Amino acid sequence: MDKSSHLVCELDDLDLDGFVAVAQNFGQQRYGYVVTPNIDHFIRLHDDVRFRDLYAAAEYVLLDSRFLNTLRRASGSPRLPVCTGSDLTAELLTAMSESMERIVIVGGDARKIAQLGDRFALRNIAHHNPPMGFIDDEAAVTACVEFIEAHSPFRFCLLALGSPQQELLARRLLERGVARGLALCVGASIDFVTGVEKRAPRWLQRCGLEWTFRLSQHPARLGKRYLVRGLRIFWLLRKTKFVLRTRSEATVAT
Repeated sequence: MDKSSHLVCELDDLDLDGFVAVAQNFGQQRYGYVVTPNIDHFIRLHDDVRFRDLYAAAEYVLLDSRFLNTLRRASGSPRLPVCTGSDLTAELLTAMSESMERIVIVGGDARKIAQLGDRFALRNIAHHNPPMGFIDDEAAVTACVEFIEAHSPFRFCLLALGSPQQELLARRLLERGVARGLALCVGASIDFVTGVEKRAPRWLQRCGLEWTFRLSQHPARLGKRYLVRGLRIFWLLRKTKFVLRTRSEATVAT
């Protein structure tokens, strides 16, 4: 953060269609990882310099939150491109239907991954589900990293572990320099694309109010996150400067 205590958040100037094309052309000759910030992530970016470092090392940063866009529009700020993790995951898996290219999935139980494979006709899945709390166990982290590397190169590696575990793992892979392919930090996206978790009606999504639907489904689990911690975004948004970046230049979205 700069001297004026503003967080400078760089986002790639890519919506869903734009990034799907980028992802499909990424290839398997190098490694990079994708992060998809939501409101909770933005709060963590303000609070945690280590989390900011994880974002700084990411190849692509894609805005996951339509609600943030709704807040910006209310204050007269321009729209930002949105590429939600759940929509992105579904699009990339659809494009891989019947393909023999490898996809690595970290997180989720075997039943859920089997459902995913059946739904999208995935022919080459390598799946690893680390134990709960693995990120604090160096042996478990090493086992997870080595599993991914053993199945490299891959077309995509979906890290469905929640934040910040998935971002920590993504950067560990970058630091080791062995894996090849594109890794995506997708959080609970697999739950949504398999139907384990219901998505809000499209009209709620378009209005940036999908969070209200999720809250109605899981009030005990999400109440504090959305109604206590999440309220901080109204203040922190005023202390955030968004920079839209392309491969050739960066423009400021004030």
